[in-house]
Amino acid sequence: MEMKEVTLNNGVKMPQLGYGVYQVEPAEAKRCVSDALAVGYRMVDTAQVYGNEEGVGQAVKDSGIARNEVFIVSKIWISNYGYERAKLSIDESLKRLQSDYIDLMLLHQPFCDYYGAYRALEEAYREGKVRAIGVSNFQPNHFIDLANNVEIVPAVNQIETHVFCQQRRAQQYMNEFGTLTMSWGPFAEGKNDYFRTPTLVAIGEKYGCSAAQVALRYLLQRGIILIPKSVRRERMAQNFDIFGFTLDAEDM
Repeated sequence: MEMKEVTLNNGVKMPQLGYGVYQVEPAEAKRCVSDALAVGYRMVDTAQVYGNEEGVGQAVKDSGIARNEVFIVSKIWISNYGYERAKLSIDESLKRLQSDYIDLMLLHQPFCDYYGAYRALEEAYREGKVRAIGVSNFQPNHFIDLANNVEIVPAVNQIETHVFCQQRRAQQYMNEFGTLTMSWGPFAEGKNDYFRTPTLVAIGEKYGCSAAQVALRYLLQRGIILIPKSVRRERMAQNFDIFGFTLDAEDM
């Protein structure tokens, strides 16, 4: 099954579908990421505040997969904002991930001195410590303000994106800067009886797949990067199996 890749605004390629470890217990992270890599995932999304960067790094190291074949995403937490603190925290993340570089490093939220933190990201990018930089949870007003006032335009903005929160306007604004939308919570964290939503179930029946697969495929076809999370290997495999069908225009 051909994994779809997207090209970031600096030419770096990344898998469009990855595995997210938000709310994965630190003790469980290594097993979960090992399972995800075994299933076929080649992009893992973590963050300083999740407390599981070590588990991610260890799983990648122990997998036997070449480091340059796994795309690692992490995020600087707001308590590490400001230029000096952010700079130190990038080195700390590198140590925990047991890697010389992070493929994509984001600012986690638009609070505190995020301009100082972003300057540290730009510097880490120039030094080769990170291959691409971006932001997370930046609403259009925050995003446009930052993107117009930095030297390196964010490659990605990771925001809540799913069928109940489609972020179409935000995506339009980001497209103008060549910034890709990355979805966190593609399943809306299971709220609103997500997996039994009649529209998703009905479309799934037409294609012989689950409501979850329809929800992911919808985002994939909009060019959105997505990181579904599960701690169960069979679910990881199901979430990965979305390349064998295409939703028609009406279903979109």
